[in-house]
Amino acid sequence: MPLIPIACFSFPDPAFTAGPIEERLRRYLLQILMAKEKDDRFSPPGQPPEEWSELDLPLAKTRRIRQRAADIAACHANRSPVSRLRPEDQKRLTPIKAGVRGVNIPSEHRADEIAAALQDEYPWMSQANDKIWHAMRRSVRHGDPAFRMPPMVLSGPPGIAKTHLGSTLGEKIGVPSLIYESTSQGASFGLVGSQKGWSNAEPGQLIDMLLTERVANLVVVVDELEKAGSVMSSKGHVFDLAASLLPLLEPMSAQRWTCPYFKLPFNLSWINWIITVNDHRSLSAPLLSRCPPVLVSYPTREHFVRFASREGRRRELSDISIEAIGEALTWAMKKGHQPDLRVVLRMLDLAEDLENRPTLH
Repeated sequence: MPLIPIACFSFPDPAFTAGPIEERLRRYLLQILMAKEKDDRFSPPGQPPEEWSELDLPLAKTRRIRQRAADIAACHANRSPVSRLRPEDQKRLTPIKAGVRGVNIPSEHRADEIAAALQDEYPWMSQANDKIWHAMRRSVRHGDPAFRMPPMVLSGPPGIAKTHLGSTLGEKIGVPSLIYESTSQGASFGLVGSQKGWSNAEPGQLIDMLLTERVANLVVVVDELEKAGSVMSSKGHVFDLAASLLPLLEPMSAQRWTCPYFKLPFNLSWINWIITVNDHRSLSAPLLSRCPPVLVSYPTREHFVRFASREGRRRELSDISIEAIGEALTWAMKKGHQPDLRVVLRMLDLAEDLENRPTLH
């Protein structure tokens, strides 16, 4: 599995420490002093005699060499921006030094299988499934080290599993999924992080998951973006989730996205973004230009019945319970009611509870 570099900055060289530098300076000074004394133990550079390790320098020179070695090592370490971070933050970044895993689609046949499974489970989202399918096949043809697709906005009524499509996609591909609830988070801090100096400064769920899972092409679902709030600082700066997503959704700018917390650039261009909204017309034009909306239709009666049947069998419900749920859904929709998948899941929960309740003897 290929490693994909996501850290767009250098790390300090652990081998470039004061100890080895001090030893080299010490040998060099001894070589100069012994050459001046014409000591018979002097040998050409590159061939230091073993006896040198037993020789001592004056204390003042030893201290000067030690200080010079420490200064050189510190100067070299300061060339890396990681050195200015706190030790605990440096430790968090170290595992991604060599890169992180990238999960690809092995063949176009496998892409067809995943697309067929998505279509079978979410047939009312055929337009979204079709875009994912073509993105997977395109990734295979291009020989990409990891699968990635253009960012997508799913626009449709609530309760029709738009969010679940993203988590199912991650499961089928074999990558972790992050579901970010816009309604339960303040502004953009929870996803992209906040700058140091704020009372609750932290990297954000996006970078945190990358550092934890070490997978470049995560599936990130931003749920109900149009309901996200915003925060204004005392200096008049507005922190808006939709605005903070813009550089992450643009491939070029995502290649060097600067984390507000670490203040370091990361390559986040491999992340697969799915944004769900109830009405895409509430989103800004810059965001829609990056993510053309995919309209999701309301499930039909057959879709609801099929979903209830498949989920009921997964829960090992009896045929009688599954048929009863299907009849109830048919009756409700004939009467003009429009159930959603949350209603179907509650019906399944009730049937499961009834079938597993204790019996009285």
